[in-house]
Amino acid sequence: MNDILARRARRATVGIALSAALVAGIAPATAIAAETSAPTGAVALQTEDAAAAKEKAYAAMQEALKNLEAAKDAASPEKIAEIDTKIAIFQKNYDTNLARAAIYKESLPTMQADIDAAQSECDKAHNRTRDLEAELNKIPHTDYETRWQLELAIMDAQEQESRCEDKLEHCRMRLESQKSLIYFLESEVEFNKTHLDGETAKRDALLDNLKKAQAAYDDACKAYEEAKAAADTATSPEITKPTETTPPSGSAQPAETAQPASSPVTGKDAAPSSAKQANTSNSKQANTTAGKLANTGDTTPSAIALAGIAAAGLGITAAGVRRIKNSR
Repeated sequence: MNDILARRARRATVGIALSAALVAGIAPATAIAAETSAPTGAVALQTEDAAAAKEKAYAAMQEALKNLEAAKDAASPEKIAEIDTKIAIFQKNYDTNLARAAIYKESLPTMQADIDAAQSECDKAHNRTRDLEAELNKIPHTDYETRWQLELAIMDAQEQESRCEDKLEHCRMRLESQKSLIYFLESEVEFNKTHLDGETAKRDALLDNLKKAQAAYDDACKAYEEAKAAADTATSPEITKPTETTPPSGSAQPAETAQPASSPVTGKDAAPSSAKQANTSNSKQANTTAGKLANTGDTTPSAIALAGIAAAGLGITAAGVRRIKNSR
């Protein structure tokens, strides 16, 4: 609705400018160009909004560029290579320790079996010693030969029992040492796994941040180009100012025609000298006003200025007509 009212007002303004231009002796094309080339308030506001959007888009693009440069610095090839080196070291240690722990774990059942066997031998040696000691207690003290032989057998059984206990202790120590080594290797595996995951996540985050920063900068550049195009379109004139052309013959002011031969100078149809003076003063007034406009440098006077010129001319002409009537 506002656009329709604006166009109607513009057409009315052009009509006034054209009428004033005809009275003042200015070419209609110049007057129309003066009115149609002036932007309306809505166009000026739209131009300001487009310029503000362009500046905002430019600031966003600069901010996106700043973030992109920071992301590139954080994810530089040198820093990524350094992280990859750490990842390779942690990965190697993780794999090695994990493999060693697995191998040591495989021997645990065998070692446990050795402990069980040594324990069984210890139990047999202990039982033999107890049996010989019980048999010795049944032999009378007078049977020296039998008691001496049993005492030798008990000593051998006790030595066998001691060897079995040493073997059992050795097997147990081997098992505990193996378990401690496995525990250490598993700790190393966990340590390297934690750092491996941390460095991998760090590298992935830097690369992902760089990818997102690049995408954000590309979007900001695209938005700025669109805002710039919109601003350029908004600042361009709606109607191109026409080049000055020679006014058409119909709009040119006719030259002053000579009085008809059949009419005497002093006759009834002759123009009175007061009317001539009025016309002369009218022409001078119009020329003076046009000259003032020319001195201001305004080559395309507005419709209001043209209407003022026309009003001045009509007023002077009416004064001349009144003088003629009074003289009659």
